[in-house]
Amino acid sequence: MMYGLSQGKTMEELRRLVPDVVQTIIHGVKRVIGFGATRIVVPGTFPKGCGPASLTQFMTNDSSSYDEYHCLKDLNNLAIFYNDHLQQAIDEMKKEYTNITLVYSNYYNAYMWFLQNAVTLGFDKNSLQKACCGIGGDYNYDKSRKCGSPGVPVCDDPSTHFNWDGLHLTQAAYSWLTRWLIDDMLPKLNCHV
Repeated sequence: MMYGLSQGKTMEELRRLVPDVVQTIIHGVKRVIGFGATRIVVPGTFPKGCGPASLTQFMTNDSSSYDEYHCLKDLNNLAIFYNDHLQQAIDEMKKEYTNITLVYSNYYNAYMWFLQNAVTLGFDKNSLQKACCGIGGDYNYDKSRKCGSPGVPVCDDPSTHFNWDGLHLTQAAYSWLTRWLIDDMLPKLNCHV
């Protein structure tokens, strides 16, 4: 999705691509089932309008473009649209493959839960949408001077930052998201320990 936007595609063009993308994923899931898998997790996508790279690339002075978490609403609505289509396709597959456990992994809700609770979890409220390893702009991200480039600094304590390099989360953030996802998915996987 983000690649399409950076290539000049409109939101409407990307929305029209979603069913084909979802069908490609479903085809891949069916192949995995054909190999003998009986428990499959199919991940959704994160809220694309919340990360430093997206916030930098699609920054606007129109305050109505942002939600209460300062995420870009149009990008997040596209992610929700995609996730809804994916969930519907998974639900249809469940009817066809009644002996297979198919679980949707709700990355979107996990991410939003984290944004809502990050400060109480010990994260710096002033850096939730800034890259720890980066330089420049409101979000500490410059695509021409990425993390690892000469002269690009790293924050003092990555464990208090949500985002690592503008595109990826920190280890501490992924740890919390993983806990949320496991708590959400494990009961649905029908694993008997």
